[in-house]
Amino acid sequence: MAEKELICSSCKKRVTNASGIARFKCPKCSKSEIIRCMHCREIAAKYTCHECGFAGPN
Repeated sequence: MAEKELICSSCKKRVTNASGIARFKCPKCSKSEIIRCMHCREIAAKYTCHECGFAGPN
């Protein structure tokens, strides 16, 4: 069974098998997984949780 394709929560680019990505649960609700590519992490691009609407990085 193939792994689910990973998409950056900020830029929406495919990041499956990319290096430097970050995967973590939403800091507010812990229900949704946030995935960030290295570029969006470096420029501190905003992301929004699709479960609770939490926006980061703050």
